Amino acid sequence: MEYVYAAMLLHSAKKEINEGSLESILKSANVEYDSTRVKALVASIKNINIDDAIAKAAVAQVAAPAAGASAPAEEHKEEDTKKSEEEAAAGLGALFG
Repeated sequence: MEYVYAAMLLHSAKKEINEGSLESILKSANVEYDSTRVKALVASIKNINIDDAIAKAAVAQVAAPAAGASAPAEEHKEEDTKKSEEEAAAGLGALFG
């Protein structure tokens, strides 16, 4: 995560995200890092528009709670179904009892 945070810091400062700048930030934060991982991160984000990625992540974060809001309604529906089944069983018991 430190690698990504360092890249985000460079992006927000409008600095170029390259191996040297990432390593410099990680060193200044006393983070032990692997140069191979730094190189891999720089290569993987080379063609990514970070502002678009952040915007999409923000939209996904807002949409996630809305999707989660339907879960309690489904649970409530299951409880209603169980109550209805119990009531139906009690009614059948009256027929035979």
